[in-house]
Amino acid sequence: MRTILIMGPGGSGRTTLAAATALTSAREGSRTLVLSADRTDTLGAALGVGTGPTPVEAAPRLTAWRPDPARDFRKDLAALQDRASSALDLLGASRLDPEELTPLPGAEELALLRALRDAALAERHDLLVVDLPPLPQALALLALPEELRRYLRRLLPPERQAARALRPVLGRLAGVPMPAEWLYDTAARWDLELAAVEAVVADRDTVVRLVAEPGPAGADALRTVGPGLALRGLRTEAVVANRVLPEASPDTWLAGPVAQQRKTLEEWRESYPVRTVAHLGRDPRGADDLTALEAPGVDRDTPLAPVEWPVTDRLGEDGVLVWHIPLPGAIRDELDLVRRGDELVVTVGRFRRIVPLPSALRRCTVDGAGLREGELRIRFAPDPKLWPRTR
Repeated sequence: MRTILIMGPGGSGRTTLAAATALTSAREGSRTLVLSADRTDTLGAALGVGTGPTPVEAAPRLTAWRPDPARDFRKDLAALQDRASSALDLLGASRLDPEELTPLPGAEELALLRALRDAALAERHDLLVVDLPPLPQALALLALPEELRRYLRRLLPPERQAARALRPVLGRLAGVPMPAEWLYDTAARWDLELAAVEAVVADRDTVVRLVAEPGPAGADALRTVGPGLALRGLRTEAVVANRVLPEASPDTWLAGPVAQQRKTLEEWRESYPVRTVAHLGRDPRGADDLTALEAPGVDRDTPLAPVEWPVTDRLGEDGVLVWHIPLPGAIRDELDLVRRGDELVVTVGRFRRIVPLPSALRRCTVDGAGLREGELRIRFAPDPKLWPRTR
């Protein structure tokens, strides 16, 4: 199954283009599911069919689904209270009723991630179209599974779980209570669920389709988000320029906006495959309007090249190993690197990612780094104390 993540700045027509892309794919014969996390039914308004927590058939071979974060939040918290019942009783805490629970901030994002995971594991569709929140919240959402898994590993290291059988004895010897069994079970289950979502995002058949209106605001948004996408290893399949005005128009007042759009499109074509969607002169509503947009379809048969961060061996020539991290659009002054143990903290503008070092580089020290031709090249010199010696 191929997954297309629809991303774009607020007000760019992102949700409408997600609906149009899904409808085009379904009419081309692909079983398609379109997901959205909007609280208001913008997706349903575009499709002309109400959407909600129960998937609905919006057209032949097209299913639309808008998960309910409140229902998922109540279900998760009720399950957590059941597992922690003994601890709650010991503390004298009273349980919360499902009716009095309201979702906390971030519940919409978690509900969308869960729906993304469930849809991928079900394998009922050929294409999954995901309408993500506006930039840059979308990138923060996609980074969430990896970051939460890292937090769990730091707070509850897996190696500690091997001592479960000794926990009662250790508790008596230390004189302090040891973490309860349900805590480790819950952490293990969360880690498994987060790993499934992370696998979908990192899958070689998952790509990003950026939606923006050609102009200064859209150009700034794409320029900012480009390094963030690369830092996450996400591939941009295409940029969809939305609401493109006609070149030949009798209205002279359109000459300025048309020239502005033309200039932006030329800049985008230097870095991305660009598809244009014409301005209908109205807000698209219903299948007929979505068809009139002529949204680009999806080529599911062409294999996609994976994003690679290779390590090249230059020990013979320069005495170093070089780690290549593609960061197109990154600016040297906004780039920062910090080595922390077996991890590297990479910051590009407002985006940051903590990545584990490849095994060979963990036995090296950082010898320098440089940004050339949109690629970060980090040099590592073998540490004599850790590097295997040769005779």
